[in-house]
Amino acid sequence: MTVVAGRTLTAPEVVPGTALPEERIEVSPTFVVSTAIATRDFQDVHHDRDLAVAKGSEDIFLNILTTTGLVQRYVTDWAGPEALVRGVSVKLGVPCYAHDTLTLFGQVLEQVEESSENRLVLEVLGRCGRGEHVRGTVRLVLPEVES
Repeated sequence: MTVVAGRTLTAPEVVPGTALPEERIEVSPTFVVSTAIATRDFQDVHHDRDLAVAKGSEDIFLNILTTTGLVQRYVTDWAGPEALVRGVSVKLGVPCYAHDTLTLFGQVLEQVEESSENRLVLEVLGRCGRGEHVRGTVRLVLPEVES
C-alpha cells in the first residue's frame, strides 16, 4: 500500500495484516537531550553522559515519553492527518542510547468495535543495536470515506 503525503487512509483501505513501512531514526546526543527537555524530563541520565555512566549506563538514552511519542508519530505519519489516536500503550525493553539507530516497524493486528467506533489495533516494534527497545500497541480510528 502506497501512502500519499497529506492524505489520510480510510478504514476500508486497511485490513489486519497490513504492514507499516519501516522507519529509521538516528538517535544523536542532541536528539536525546532535546526530546528529554521537550518532555520536561530533567533526569540526568537523559542529558549528562558522565553522570549517566557513573550510574551504570553506557551513555545517555531516550526517555519513555520520547519513545511513546515516536511510536504515536510513526503510526500517524503512516495513517495521515485525520487519523484519531484512541490509545497508546508501550513496554520498554533495552535502552536506546545516543549514537544508535532506532528502527520502527509495525502491522495492523485487528479491527475492533470499541466505544461505538471501528478501531484498528496496531502493533509497533522498535529495535536498536542492543535489541528490542519498545513494543507498543496503538488504537486508531480512520475515516470511513475519503474527505
